[in-house]
Amino acid sequence: MQQLSFIYLMAAIASVTAFVPLQPMHSASRGMPSVFMAESVEEASMDAIDKMEKSIESVLQNMNTIRTGRASPAILDRVKADYYGVESPINQMATISVPSAQQLTVEPFDKSMLGEIERALMESDVGLTPMNDGNVIRLNIPSLTEERRKEMMKQCKAIGEEGKVAVRNIRRKAVDTIKKLEKDSEISEDESKSSQDEIQKMTDDKVKEIDGIVEKKEKEVMTV
Repeated sequence: MQQLSFIYLMAAIASVTAFVPLQPMHSASRGMPSVFMAESVEEASMDAIDKMEKSIESVLQNMNTIRTGRASPAILDRVKADYYGVESPINQMATISVPSAQQLTVEPFDKSMLGEIERALMESDVGLTPMNDGNVIRLNIPSLTEERRKEMMKQCKAIGEEGKVAVRNIRRKAVDTIKKLEKDSEISEDESKSSQDEIQKMTDDKVKEIDGIVEKKEKEVMTV
């Protein structure tokens, strides 16, 4: 009966996905099992930590797509091109270099892929115009206007807030289920309280971590 109850606990936790993005973003829930067979409160807590970590990873990945006016290979992380019938990240198909603070170069390992990579860049949402010289694709990063910087600041805050919502939802689902387990006498009052305290602490830590990620990105955006 106790094992079954923990299955319910982890089913509740696993039902929480990463935050809903402003544009297509990485989801922390993709590829994870819908039910985790926890056999102890400690194991359940570790599973919650794992899901919170995946939400943090999503925040970082989505934050990296925000252009700051300085060249960074990370802004191309989500761009994929057709590689002989298989959609593949272009950073696995080419060397992406930063020859200057406001330029990226993309040099395919297979020169026959140059056209496919150029097409993928043009169709992507990175907002940069590729220049193909037959060997290398160059991307010039325009300087940001003050208005554009303010828009990006808002986007940073939105990504951070949505990430914190995901983390807090994981906490809420877990705590609600723990309280029910206590009510059903599946776990003791002391075990329930200590488990809730542990989940709250990890939640506070992850929220603070997200705040740090947002603050760092905002500084990058506002640096001229």
